Amino acid sequence: MDSATLDVLDLRLLHALQLDGRAAFSRIADVLGVSDRTVARRFSRLRGTGIARVAGVTSSHRVGHAEWLVRLRALPPAVAPLAHALARRPDTAWVTVASSGTEVICIFRVAGEGPAPLGALGRLPQVTQVDAQRLLRPVMSHRWIGRTSALSDEQITALRPAVTTENAPVALTDLDHRLLPALAADGRAAYPELARHVGWSESAVRRRLDELRRSGVLQFDVEVDSGLFGFFVQCLLWLTVVPARLDGIARTLAGDPEAAFVGSTTGPHNLIAIAVCRDAGALHTYLTDRIGSLEGVDRVETVMITSYTKRAAPAM
Repeated sequence: MDSATLDVLDLRLLHALQLDGRAAFSRIADVLGVSDRTVARRFSRLRGTGIARVAGVTSSHRVGHAEWLVRLRALPPAVAPLAHALARRPDTAWVTVASSGTEVICIFRVAGEGPAPLGALGRLPQVTQVDAQRLLRPVMSHRWIGRTSALSDEQITALRPAVTTENAPVALTDLDHRLLPALAADGRAAYPELARHVGWSESAVRRRLDELRRSGVLQFDVEVDSGLFGFFVQCLLWLTVVPARLDGIARTLAGDPEAAFVGSTTGPHNLIAIAVCRDAGALHTYLTDRIGSLEGVDRVETVMITSYTKRAAPAM
């Protein structure tokens, strides 16, 4: 896939880090056929210029957390401050400004089966409407292919870590509560730095990080804007689907090259997807030719994503 500003090595490095965010530069260099110094220098440039960073992401399912998709409509002057305030909260992820700055959409992660913490939000005078739907089941097991299509199958196999088969929730320890936020801020932080940050020994940090990865509690994501790959339009699709066809349509959409996320929800819409397209014309074609051809889709609401205030990690 061609990139607007990234060269071939950048694309391969970003793909490699998406497979294993903490892979040693020497290992990546060996797979890519370049020197360790070249890989380290490239990543330093990508991170230093704000193009990309690696963030540790906690699996809500593995730690027994519910995810609530919350949509807030507000007066335009209040949207940016509201988005930044939500991004600073430790219980939020994926804070976006949508519809040209007239609404904020985010995910709250709540312990157990608790409700979304909406009390304070509803009392803000600038907020005109609040909607909350429970995310029931993410369908996609892969990232948007626009940023994971630079490596060969052999290179992917060489870099991909082992996948856990465990499903039971994992109880987080005191060390976890210190370690996971540090990894969210910098997924490639060195072990000595992590040890100083959490106040535990380097050996304990190394051991626990490995355990969290093997159990599936901790994964790593590369945060990079799709515009750098030449795809400038991102759109939320709220779909109302005939229940009997929900699983089939969700799996179908998850296989589309435009799909960045697909999941089932509660509420008047029972399926949400994020489509990434080159431009508005490509989005129109996707909606009419692809979504419009799916039998069982009764209604679609589209919401253009204006900007991201927080993806998986805390705002920098």
